[in-house]
Amino acid sequence: MLIFARSKQLELSSFFKESNIFLTIKLTYKLNAYICKLILDMKYKIIKLGSLSGNSASIYALLDVEKQKTSFEIFLEENKSLFLSELKDINSRLRTIGHKTGAREQFFKLDEGFPGDGVCALYDNPDSNLRLYCIRYGASLVVLGGGGHKPKSIRKLQQDPKLKEENYFLRKLSALITTRIKEGEIKYTNEGKDLEGNLEFNEGDYE
Repeated sequence: MLIFARSKQLELSSFFKESNIFLTIKLTYKLNAYICKLILDMKYKIIKLGSLSGNSASIYALLDVEKQKTSFEIFLEENKSLFLSELKDINSRLRTIGHKTGAREQFFKLDEGFPGDGVCALYDNPDSNLRLYCIRYGASLVVLGGGGHKPKSIRKLQQDPKLKEENYFLRKLSALITTRIKEGEIKYTNEGKDLEGNLEFNEGDYE
């Protein structure tokens, strides 16, 4: 009788353990599905930065709709405590590009992405600490991305997780924009200085 009772106790213990494992797996699956849905629902929109844009070129940036901040604003916030003077210089150069000179090639470090995708970096001097990535569409239009601190110890952006993330995100965005231009969803206006059409993107578009 005692052996039978112990046997039943072991069976019940095993049952509850299996039930708890199953419940944990089920809850984990639901949580992951919810997180994935949140990620896929994240929306971005390409917007024009009026303060930087002018008669010579238009400066756009990628707006995180949920945060209501552009990738450029986030870049500024992340680096203002350590590199404020460099950020002022970057902002001044972008304003000059928009209002006076246009996006001349010599202002950018070209070929920072895939061949022909326009991904580049705003040119900096050898002593600078920051790298800002963007997509250049000729001399008339620039889409700003994000960036970050580039340590002097690295030679390739792939060596720094933050720079790699920001750069590869822009590569995907460039490919999406190119596809939409080919399909007629996005078009150039104002003599190539503006983009019009479907300028909204879901996070899922980047998969």
